[in-house]
Amino acid sequence: MLLQEVATTSAHVASTSKRLVKIEMLAGMLGRLDADEIEVGVGFLTGTLRQGTIGVGYATLSEVASPAAKATLSLLETDRMLTVVGATSGPGSQAERGRLLDDLFGRATEPEQQFLIRLIFGDLRQGASEGIMVEAIARAAEAPTALVRRAALFRGDLRVVARVALTGGREALEEIGLEVLRPLLPMLAQTADTVASAIEALLPAAIEWKIDGARIQAHRRRDVVRIFTRNLADITERLPEVVAAVRSLAVDSIVLDGEVVALRADGRPHPFQVTMSRFGSRVNTEEMHRELPLTPFFFDCLHLDGEDLTDLPGSERMVALEGAVPASLRVPREMVGDGEAADSFFRNALLLGHEGVMIKSLTAPYDAGRRGSGWLKVKPVHTLDLVVLAVEWGSGRRRGWLSNLHLGARDSQAGGFVMLGKTFKGLTDQMLQWQTERFLELETHREGHVVFVRPEQVVEVAFDGIQTSSRYPGGMALRFARVRGYREDKNIEEVDTIDAVRAMFRQMAG
Repeated sequence: MLLQEVATTSAHVASTSKRLVKIEMLAGMLGRLDADEIEVGVGFLTGTLRQGTIGVGYATLSEVASPAAKATLSLLETDRMLTVVGATSGPGSQAERGRLLDDLFGRATEPEQQFLIRLIFGDLRQGASEGIMVEAIARAAEAPTALVRRAALFRGDLRVVARVALTGGREALEEIGLEVLRPLLPMLAQTADTVASAIEALLPAAIEWKIDGARIQAHRRRDVVRIFTRNLADITERLPEVVAAVRSLAVDSIVLDGEVVALRADGRPHPFQVTMSRFGSRVNTEEMHRELPLTPFFFDCLHLDGEDLTDLPGSERMVALEGAVPASLRVPREMVGDGEAADSFFRNALLLGHEGVMIKSLTAPYDAGRRGSGWLKVKPVHTLDLVVLAVEWGSGRRRGWLSNLHLGARDSQAGGFVMLGKTFKGLTDQMLQWQTERFLELETHREGHVVFVRPEQVVEVAFDGIQTSSRYPGGMALRFARVRGYREDKNIEEVDTIDAVRAMFRQMAG
């Protein structure tokens, strides 16, 4: 198949907002792919390169070769050329990647060039989300959507599932399940405002600490142990202490879901950044694990000694976890009896430095890869009134709107404002339209895609915490900031000060 056909389908999918029309277009495209083209085609149509990032920056593609007059570039040939670009390294690699890309783009038509640029930079947001692609695969393979979705959750790669579905049909899909040493997408939680509302929604339920660490999935088959991130990356070599802990269990095979966190001498967690600096390190692993060990806290058991437990209710998985994993490696948990006891558990978790609590249904199965209703998280909500210093033009479906806000706190000592980070979360289409008009009125100048504005607009921002940051002048940044609303009732003299933010940071750090 020619790349032109994929680019054209992508453009047509982007041109409609109708879900069923998108599904029909994608299903028709999938049905025309040869078996060896399926994985590449599904990746391209969902905006994901099989190679991941290929080491190409905006400057490299700022000027591309003149487009070809006729489409001759095949889908697989494009994929092979991108593989070569991504594998190019060493002295002179930047120039060589540029040469290879010149060759690729010189053989591409103008629509193909535009498609490739968006694909390479992860900006191909034409509305072919994974959910829509799952339905398209099901339609093309004449298989139940639920079966395709389940296979994708267990295999963790929709491209592979598409090939299985389109070449083997329903019968081949049914053979896909949990495999020890192969990661599956983790179950995620929804948010509840209060412990009481979460309990009311999920009874019978259990309450446990919500630890502010790094999510892991631990697999063991006999003496072989593998540790994966929530994004399914293998990080076994980085976590020797976790490998040792899993290997110490008196089991033949097991799959565990949990978190790892760096603890201080008093048992309280280090700030999230400390955990992540160790978690993400690829060098001096043995030395670092002695200096800053990570402690695993497991909270679910998905497989035990040959039995897949994912479809069992939460209560049975909890029993399996307690039978296989010692209390020192399990997240503290209590059965919910009444709201007062649950509130006490919540307050105690916060006093110990944890992020909040999880309320988990005792009847729900493990809903892999989904933000299911069987788990609810409750965290204290922090808010600040800040000022907007600049705004960035959006991309994808937000193209043409000012989207990403630069947030600042007031410096009452030196005057002016101190930037604390950015956010584009929490904005509705109505807010995007309003703020685009508003900030263009306040514009002072531009630098590339950033529009700088007079610091006059106050915005209320919710966030989960504050972390140290060398990126911003105040040395701090807000974690998971999201807009709660614009404060037309407040002026810039009422914006929270950087001193108040520092005091909040010290309090959160314990």
